[in-house]
Amino acid sequence: MDTSQAQLLGRWRAELPGRSAPVLLQLTPHPELRESVHGTLQRDGTTVLLSGDVDQGQLTLEESTDGKHISANWLGTVQEGSCGKEIRGTWNSDTTPPISIPFVLRKQAPE
Repeated sequence: MDTSQAQLLGRWRAELPGRSAPVLLQLTPHPELRESVHGTLQRDGTTVLLSGDVDQGQLTLEESTDGKHISANWLGTVQEGSCGKEIRGTWNSDTTPPISIPFVLRKQAPE
């Protein structure tokens, strides 16, 4: 399934095993890269910056806690039959030792 940048725009809720509180993402058009997105993620009361894109159904989001360095990556696949509203993959931290956690992203209805 081919998913476009426009389908990524909006609010997403991330489900990660072991987390009781939701992780919320807000994605908007990237100001400099036409087919990319950027935005924020809310986790444990902290706002994290995001930037990424989707290419042939493969999502790549880079997460940055300081706006300069990549602190984690979201690598996922748009689920067939979801109309671009569900993405499953793995969140990978840039820590020592690295942490990998499976995730499910679900698009939220506009408020």
